[in-house]
Amino acid sequence: MKGFEFFEPTTLAEASRLFAEEHAQLLAGGTDLVIGMKALAETPQSVISLQNIPGLAGITSDADNGISIGAMTKVREVELSVDIQQHHTALAEGASEIGSIQIRNLATIGGNIAHASPAADTVAGLLVADAQVDIASADGERTVSIDELFTGPGQTVLVPGEIITRFRLPNPASGSHYIKHKIREVMDLAFIGVAAAVNLDNATITDARIGLAAVAPTPIRATEAENLLKGNEPTAELLEQVGEAAAAASSPISDLRCSAEHRKEMVDVLTRRTVQQALGRASG
Repeated sequence: MKGFEFFEPTTLAEASRLFAEEHAQLLAGGTDLVIGMKALAETPQSVISLQNIPGLAGITSDADNGISIGAMTKVREVELSVDIQQHHTALAEGASEIGSIQIRNLATIGGNIAHASPAADTVAGLLVADAQVDIASADGERTVSIDELFTGPGQTVLVPGEIITRFRLPNPASGSHYIKHKIREVMDLAFIGVAAAVNLDNATITDARIGLAAVAPTPIRATEAENLLKGNEPTAELLEQVGEAAAAASSPISDLRCSAEHRKEMVDVLTRRTVQQALGRASG
């Protein structure tokens, strides 16, 4: 690990100013950054800890505004939150897939998203929650939708000095589910991550959201598949069409872990499966 300066600001403005400097990195949980620095894949000249800035951690919920998750909230807290388990089950399930319990007790949801891996385990759940991302800098604040945050692998719309502060989940679903396709049972990157969230009125699907991870340069919503579900009653034929539409929306690559053809085929299969699970939860 190369030498670096270490800063512990107590305000967002100070952190933003430091982070705007060239070759600076933020330290949240450190589960990605520290490993990268030890491997010399990351060589920042300065590291800015967010630990001492108040108001960046914690989960709150109210009937008018939904659920709010601070960016410094530990992934384990997201996983175990009763509110998230009840209203955004797919997100809780995605959080439970990250590493080991020890890692989840260190890792933060903000770090998991800001790293901008297309295979991040919380991202599909945030996509189907229609999450809004609050961003702050020394110049002010702005909000973007989670599906507008990513621009490529490891890349986001954040400009130098901008820091993710909070995720707001305004639209609870009647039922949601997340499936991760992987080799090992635990502590493995996703070949594919698929989340679905649905609302039902009697037997009719009134709203549907499908999020895909690890099958495109960025996490994506399968909007055509969603539109097939909306306003219809679920049938085996409809779910088959939905799976095919989700697969068509994907643009996976082949790598050492999995071929593009297999990923595309499994998007079809897992979309049908996760929508079925979400529908089962929505119907009670």
